[in-house]
Amino acid sequence: MRRAEALKKAATLIEALPWLASFHGATVVIKYGGNAMTEEHLREKFAADVVFLRYAGLRPVIVHGGGPQINAQLDLLGIESTFTAGLRVTTPEAMQVVRMVLVGQVNRDVVGQINRHGPFAIGMSGEDAHLFTAVRKHALVDGVGVDIGQVGDIVEVEAGAVRALLDDGRIPVVSSIARSDDGTVYNVNADTAAAALAVALRASKLIILTDVEGLYRDWRPDADENEIIEQLSATELEKLLPGLSSGMIPKMEACLTAVQGGVPRAHVLDGRVPHSVLLEVFTDEGIGTMVLPDAPEAAAAPEPVRRRPEAPAQLKGNDQ
Repeated sequence: MRRAEALKKAATLIEALPWLASFHGATVVIKYGGNAMTEEHLREKFAADVVFLRYAGLRPVIVHGGGPQINAQLDLLGIESTFTAGLRVTTPEAMQVVRMVLVGQVNRDVVGQINRHGPFAIGMSGEDAHLFTAVRKHALVDGVGVDIGQVGDIVEVEAGAVRALLDDGRIPVVSSIARSDDGTVYNVNADTAAAALAVALRASKLIILTDVEGLYRDWRPDADENEIIEQLSATELEKLLPGLSSGMIPKMEACLTAVQGGVPRAHVLDGRVPHSVLLEVFTDEGIGTMVLPDAPEAAAAPEPVRRRPEAPAQLKGNDQ
C-alpha cells in the first residue's frame, strides 16, 4: 500500500515536469476572490499554492477585491450601500470604508496567510507608486451615463514597483484601489485591475478565481451537470460576451482584455476547489475555462499541448 501511494505521488510529480519547465521564470497574475477568500481552509490552501508557485520558479502576483468584507463593514457602520446598473454607488463616506477594508484588512489578511510560509508577500495598494491611475466611471442606465461616485476605470498602469518586488523574490499582493491625476481615490473592479496589471507586466498567465467551474455551455440552473467550455479564442469570446450573465461579464472581459493585450493565456477557475491554481498550472488536463489569443504566434512562450480548441455553442454565464 505504501509503495503504491508513493508511486502515485511520483507520477504526479513527473506529470508536472513539462509545466515546470514551461513556466519557470514566468509571471502569473492571480485575481483572488469569492469563497476562496472567505473560507478559512481555502484561504490556507491558496496561500500554500502561491508559495509553491514561487518555489517552483514562477513569479506570482496577487490582485484582490473584497466585496463581502466591504458589505459587512458598511452594514456594521450603518452606511447605506446602493447599486446602479450592478455597480456600487460609492459616496466619499463609503469610499473611506472601502479603502480601509481593502488596504487595512483584506490585504493584511492575504499577506499574513502567505507569510506563514516565509518572508515572501508584500502588500500594496493600487495607489502606491501610482500603480493604478483611474478616471471616474459612469453607469449606463437606458443609454445615459449616471454618476455613481468614486468608482473608477483604470487608464494607466505604472508597474515598476511590482517588477522590483518580483525581481527581489517577493510576492506582491495588490488591493484594487486606484487614484486619479488630481488625487481622488477610486474603487476599481478587481478583475479589471488584474487584467490591466497582467498586460503591463507582460505576464504569461492571468488566472481569475471565482465561485463557478468556468464558462458554461447552454447554462441551465435545473440541470444536474452543465458542460464547461474548456477553451475558446478571443474572437469567439468577444461574440459571446453580450449573452453572458452579469456576474460573468467582468471576468470574461478581463480575460479578453488580457489576451488582446499580449498575455498568452487567461483562465477562469473555481476557487472553491482546493489547490485549483496548481491543478491548472501543473496538470495535463487543467481545469476551468482557458481563453487564448486569435493568433498562435501572439503567445510569448510555448506551452505543452493540453487541450484542443472547441467550437463553442451558445454560452450562458453564471453569477459569482
